[in-house]
Amino acid sequence: MTDTVKHVDLFTSDAPPIDRPKIQIVPLKGLPIAAAAAVFVTLAIAGNWQWALVFCHVAGGGLWTGIDLFVGLVLGPILGRLSIPARAEFSARFMPKMVIIMPTVVMMTLATGFQIARKMGNLYAKSPNHSWLIASFCVVGVMAVIALGILEPANIAVLFEMNKPAPNGELIGKLMKRFIYTAGITGLMQIATLIIMTRVATQ
Repeated sequence: MTDTVKHVDLFTSDAPPIDRPKIQIVPLKGLPIAAAAAVFVTLAIAGNWQWALVFCHVAGGGLWTGIDLFVGLVLGPILGRLSIPARAEFSARFMPKMVIIMPTVVMMTLATGFQIARKMGNLYAKSPNHSWLIASFCVVGVMAVIALGILEPANIAVLFEMNKPAPNGELIGKLMKRFIYTAGITGLMQIATLIIMTRVATQ
């Protein structure tokens, strides 16, 4: 029981400052992978390489959808039942990876998706898929704003808070909830995107 109390105290703002290993907010080992993905997408768009465009769009979209659904609908309920120290411990390992993964998969999906739509002529008003594509732009635009404007700032804020000598456990818990809830919302919106994209592909 005493050990549990001490563990909780480590993540409260009233706890005395202690020496803890700094969390690397941006995992440097992941940067070459993200850079390689960006270069591959750039080459695919510049060369109008059909296979590479489709691969990046499907892979990026699949990862974006899967991560959002898993984080929002699977991890969310689990984290909601964990203690603040357990959430903080999980965040220290999980959040830095998301700083690299989410912008990369969003970039892959949106950049190649626009190029594919342009190449197929779906951007023209006379295209039978034009209205579906506009609906997709609206849904994906909202998801991108949520991912890059809410999820990422909450993610980074958690990591900065955890790097403080005396992290505010309550604040970390609130930021984690924001991250999980918004990931769940974008996950559900991804289902709408899947419906639209499969409709466009079979039109």
